[in-house]
Amino acid sequence: MSEHPTGDALPEYAERVLDVADLIPPGRVMTYGDVAEWLDEGGPRQVGRVMALYGSAVPWWRVVRSDGRLLPGHELRALDHYRAENTPLREAPASAEGHLPRLDMRRARWDGVTGGGGGAHT
Repeated sequence: MSEHPTGDALPEYAERVLDVADLIPPGRVMTYGDVAEWLDEGGPRQVGRVMALYGSAVPWWRVVRSDGRLLPGHELRALDHYRAENTPLREAPASAEGHLPRLDMRRARWDGVTGGGGGAHT
């Protein structure tokens, strides 16, 4: 098992979720459900819980909601990362609350195989 920055050993499932987050290439994203499907274990809520507890150790901004909305409470930090990585965004209309863009899920979503950050899905 890997150790979390706090020195605590990670649960095995959490370690696998974080490993997938590490594979997502810059400028691409996977949804919580995509990660669970890739692992063939758990579901979006379990992946979200792992990311909430341990995600700071990996590129957390690359594991996202399926609707493309930015993570509440972390929108501006995530947006900085997306812009630095040229992640496809859809600008918000002026009438949208907060005027924050959303991820362009059609273009940003990573399939877990093509253009990956190393390793292959088995």
